[in-house]
Amino acid sequence: MSETLPLNLFQTSTPLLEIVTRLVLAILFGAVIGIDREFRQKAAGLRTHILVSLAAAIFTLITFEIFFEMNELMDEPRSDAIRIIEAVTAGVAFLAAGTIIQSRGTVQGLTTGASMWLAGAVGLACGGGFYSIAVIGTVLAVIVLFVIGKLEARLIPRKDD
Repeated sequence: MSETLPLNLFQTSTPLLEIVTRLVLAILFGAVIGIDREFRQKAAGLRTHILVSLAAAIFTLITFEIFFEMNELMDEPRSDAIRIIEAVTAGVAFLAAGTIIQSRGTVQGLTTGASMWLAGAVGLACGGGFYSIAVIGTVLAVIVLFVIGKLEARLIPRKDD
């Protein structure tokens, strides 16, 4: 029995400091994206966006670890990392769809759903170590949510205004 247990429970192909960096950045970037939804008192706010981004980063890290492990154990490994990414995006899309409400001819929650989906993508980028993509995606999200959001409110009057 003890022969099947790993000797080092924290042994990974990715250095531990790099794992911590990727996960912390996923949390920070998810928070930056979610803060707009929190200020607007939406159901999916700060914590939801953080958790979506963190979960996506963890799934990405797991994908990499499986790939590296299979490369070490098999002569010709057969793994498809894209499947994990597809599963993450489908799961996040399911959560995001839950924030969208249609009632009496109006649709609400689309921006929150889209920002959750974006938080998942940023988490995937952090988990994969693609920091430039994560930073650029987060900066663009802030521009869209805050700057364009304010501009939209001034230029496009709402039906209920």
